[in-house]
Amino acid sequence: MQNSLLSKYSGAVPRYTSYPTAPHFHEGVDCGIYTQWLKAVTGRERISLYLHIPYCDRLCWFCACHTKHTLKYEPIAIYLESLKKEIAAVGAIVTPEAEVTAVHFGGGSPTMLRPEDMIGLMDALKAAFHFASDVEISVEMDPNDLDEPRYDALAAIGMTRASLGVQDFHPDVQRAINRIQTFDHTKSVVEAVRARGVHSVNCDILYGLPHQTEATLTDTVNDILSLKPDRIALFGYAHVPWMKKHQTMIQEDILPGLEERFAQMSLAAAMLVAAGYEPVGIDHFALPSDSMAVAAREGRLKRNFQGYTEDAAEVLIGLGASSIGQLPQGYVQNMPATGEYQRMADGQGLATVRGVALTEDDRMRRTVIEEIMCRFSLSFDALRDAFGPLATDVVAEARSFAAGNRDGICRIEGERFVITDAGRPFARTIAAVFDSYLSNGKGRHSVAV
Repeated sequence: MQNSLLSKYSGAVPRYTSYPTAPHFHEGVDCGIYTQWLKAVTGRERISLYLHIPYCDRLCWFCACHTKHTLKYEPIAIYLESLKKEIAAVGAIVTPEAEVTAVHFGGGSPTMLRPEDMIGLMDALKAAFHFASDVEISVEMDPNDLDEPRYDALAAIGMTRASLGVQDFHPDVQRAINRIQTFDHTKSVVEAVRARGVHSVNCDILYGLPHQTEATLTDTVNDILSLKPDRIALFGYAHVPWMKKHQTMIQEDILPGLEERFAQMSLAAAMLVAAGYEPVGIDHFALPSDSMAVAAREGRLKRNFQGYTEDAAEVLIGLGASSIGQLPQGYVQNMPATGEYQRMADGQGLATVRGVALTEDDRMRRTVIEEIMCRFSLSFDALRDAFGPLATDVVAEARSFAAGNRDGICRIEGERFVITDAGRPFARTIAAVFDSYLSNGKGRHSVAV
């Protein structure tokens, strides 16, 4: 039965960190439109900031992020000057009454920044925006970048959450993905950030990697559990060499097959739950006391371009090359090419090149997909309350899909569409049922499991 479900529901579908998804963004949303949307932000709205640092001093072959390899710091220093110009330009448009409640540094490798540049970047943000007193500041960290001055700089900018990529600790796996990182080194990073007051540590684990087996993954999970991170993300490796050419360095014949990927995912998830972590959405686990676990229990879990979050900010402003922002009116994305981004930011401050304005149908279907991805259910009554007669078609789609499904992955319970335990691993595929854009063929995606 499980193999039958895998073959039927593990096809390539979006990860649904937005709706509509990024392949459907277009050039009709430009800097002018973005300026109008930013001017509409009110003092009642909370703001979340995402800053993208598109550089790494080593290129991990499994990575699907927008980044480039450099062993020189000069390109990074030049990029930071352009980034500061964008920060100042956006800050000058947004009302100073709106509070920043969360900041996320992503990449690439933000921890490549020199200590003085980390602090200077935070100074630029605080000069441009009004920060809440309890702002959350999270940083994606490459343990191989870190030293004592950088730890001190991260403490100086007020980092509250550290996110460490681990993937797998087995040497054969690490060599195959060009990511050498020992457990002892990773442990030292966790200890160092906690010693400086960081209250939350997240670790990322990947399954489906080359040479990875259930045995190697078991060892990695046990090692991670010994560090007692507050959150653990369990992601499936997304092999997308048509989009990320460096992934061609990974031999496809040494990647686990679909059934082995599912077995690895199931094994790791069971180990995390047995260790006391609560499952959050399709791929996150958190200690019961963690704010994400609390948000999941209380029905406040959200999903954005960073994945699952309890961040309730109405406005997400993306800063830096390729960054994506989310506002009530729709989505915007900056120029992905770093050099062209710098030219635009240096010349006019903003660097928006595409996006999408949301229709009311988009908003409704985004709500439906987020409910499925975050809560594995959909209340028809709540949908009708929010969208009125527009909800009629989606409710009919949900009832039709559940009635026609003979695999036990979903059902109707009164006025609710509910994904069963058997269907939860295929939530992305079920969410795709409600994606009105998917059939136009734009974009290629990774497998759903």
